[in-house]
Amino acid sequence: MSQLFARKSLQVLYEEMAGENRLRRILGPVQLTSLGVGCIIGTGIFVLTGIAAHDKAGPALTLSFAVSGLACIFAALCYAEFASMIPVAGSAYTYAYATLGELLAWIIGWDLILEYGVASATVAHGWSHYFQDFIGMFGVALPKGLTLAPFDFDPLTGDFISTGRIFDLPAIVIALLVTAILVKGIRESASFNAAMVMIKVVIVLFVIVLGAFYVDPANWKPFAPFGYTGVSFFGKTLIGQESAGGAPLGMLAGAAVIFFAYIGFDSVSTHAEEARRPQRDVPIGIIASLVICTVLYIAVAAVLTGMVPYNEIDLDAPVSAAFAQVGLPWAQFIISLGALAGITSVLLVLMLSQPRVMLAMARDRLLPPSYFGAVHPRFRTPWKSTMLTGAFVALMAALLPLRILAELVNIGTLLAFVIVCAAVLIMRVTHPEAERPFRVPGSPFVPVAGIALCLLLMFSLPWENWLRLGVWLAIGFAIYFGYGHRHSALHPGNESSGRDTSE
Repeated sequence: MSQLFARKSLQVLYEEMAGENRLRRILGPVQLTSLGVGCIIGTGIFVLTGIAAHDKAGPALTLSFAVSGLACIFAALCYAEFASMIPVAGSAYTYAYATLGELLAWIIGWDLILEYGVASATVAHGWSHYFQDFIGMFGVALPKGLTLAPFDFDPLTGDFISTGRIFDLPAIVIALLVTAILVKGIRESASFNAAMVMIKVVIVLFVIVLGAFYVDPANWKPFAPFGYTGVSFFGKTLIGQESAGGAPLGMLAGAAVIFFAYIGFDSVSTHAEEARRPQRDVPIGIIASLVICTVLYIAVAAVLTGMVPYNEIDLDAPVSAAFAQVGLPWAQFIISLGALAGITSVLLVLMLSQPRVMLAMARDRLLPPSYFGAVHPRFRTPWKSTMLTGAFVALMAALLPLRILAELVNIGTLLAFVIVCAAVLIMRVTHPEAERPFRVPGSPFVPVAGIALCLLLMFSLPWENWLRLGVWLAIGFAIYFGYGHRHSALHPGNESSGRDTSE
């Protein structure tokens, strides 16, 4: 029982950073901010805006982005404090191990694997939609059976429906191509991402500026057709409207769905071990990328819902389709091309992040180190786990529908944010002497507010998401008690690993 709550000391974490089996420190604040922006701006803005506006919030989507952004700002400040204290791979997993003990660290690590893996599949799914939209402008179409997942989910009725397809081929292809890039190395990945980020930021600004001329204020009425709430508790709607299938509707329900759009900022912390000056550069990267993207998101949401009535927004490629609906097919071409670049960079950063969480867990022997802890001798990348990630992402993107993927990602991400905010409060009490190059301002208000807002958004998701999260965690417990608990570096008898077994 004591091992379940055993913590890794800060000294052990610092010693790990000095070892030979660590990643190459080559990323500066601009590259880290670029990675954050690269991960944030993508499927969330180019795809999920349509689902959130159409199904949940209407024009109040702008407020949904603001609420989600506020919750993320609180969580981001907590991430920044930890990243400055513990600049190693692993993100929230590593932070939890240092503060809350091994079992909760496993839970958050397993949760992060879900977050990054399913998020990558969601992004690959969105990339496929825009790719098909793009080639369709030239009269090219893929065989119908290879264009979509074999089934979909209707949130209004709560029913699963057949699509008549076999699998999503473009989603598989892009997942495998990105995997090949990531195995090659972090420098090449970061350079590729920087180029993609420049393209999509220009496209987002293009959407905002050009789209503003085609906004009809009448489309913003009613502003909140489903209300401003949408809070449920394990399937029972407490505040606001609900669909025929029992899912909550309203601005907060929209915020819970669109929360997916913000998950990129926490991926910056997974690259702390590759930052040149992590105590300074990682907090800059986290906060700068989040602030930049929040402003852009709110502007795009306002333009999109002003150009097209919320109930006529295209669900698959909402931004490019909006310009086609107002008679600007040339703009649709530009936006589709930019969206492909933008979504590709999101996929790259997400798939870059997941293997680094696995690497951190393998170093602690909670996962087999011979596979998940293997760092390529030449490229210095966790190449084996990167290849496994690519296969997992390709399979899920090919077979699961967008709505299920997006909501499953959100509940896992929100859980991670709750734990990180709580860990900051715990660390202030248990290790007040630890060096904190960056400190959360306004503590304890900011961490407590982060916990409260993230829990509110978690309860704004349909109950099915809690069930899926429970199943995933049950699988994780089976792996932990079947393998990780016995092989852990903190397990009695494994002290030779050099880990600290003290409470």
